[in-house]
Amino acid sequence: MTADPERIRANLQTVRDRMAAAAARAGRDADAVRLVAVTKTVPTDAIRTLLAAGQTDIGENRAQQLRDRSRLLQGEGVAWHMIGRLQRNKVKYVVPTCVMVHSVDSERLAEEIEKRAARAETTATCLLEVNAAGEAKKGGVAPGEAPALAARIAALPHVDLAGLMTMAPLVDDPERTRPVFAATRELLARVNREADLPRPLAELSMGMTQDFEVAVEEGATIVRVGSALFA
Repeated sequence: MTADPERIRANLQTVRDRMAAAAARAGRDADAVRLVAVTKTVPTDAIRTLLAAGQTDIGENRAQQLRDRSRLLQGEGVAWHMIGRLQRNKVKYVVPTCVMVHSVDSERLAEEIEKRAARAETTATCLLEVNAAGEAKKGGVAPGEAPALAARIAALPHVDLAGLMTMAPLVDDPERTRPVFAATRELLARVNREADLPRPLAELSMGMTQDFEVAVEEGATIVRVGSALFA
């Protein structure tokens, strides 16, 4: 992946335009969809280029890299997102640094986030990761477990459960991911109906470089795009 500033700025605009077009096709407001730029393999200077272009939501897959980069870029206006699998012993690296943890997949992980957030006297915004595609190697809880687990997580006083996250299968035709995204949108509605929540969940983090336009058409409020920005 390149760190050429001009190319990054052009790619960023192209991704934003594609997001807006997908939202328009679905009759949605483009401003209702947030882009998280995934920067796991690019140099820090590439993040600074994104920041200068107004892209402040930055996602990292590894907790320790997020910790290190947040220190390097402290005070530069980054809104950090933890989007990868998170082990309980690494929660300390992302809470309270992150504005959102996308990958909460168990009650025990949520309880560790609760503990760290309470210690920092803050509230951690989190998403419940669901394995909507039913893939054995994917993280996330089974859809049938989501309403009960969401209720338990939302009851934690220092955790703000804001929505769901999912990952679709990697396929050649992005249209094949549509049923996964549609099912996640429907699951969000089910969780809101069935779980005893302090407020309805609103966020749907779904869609990456290969399929983010389909995800937007199916209701994503957050897309996580990496390689399309740095190709």
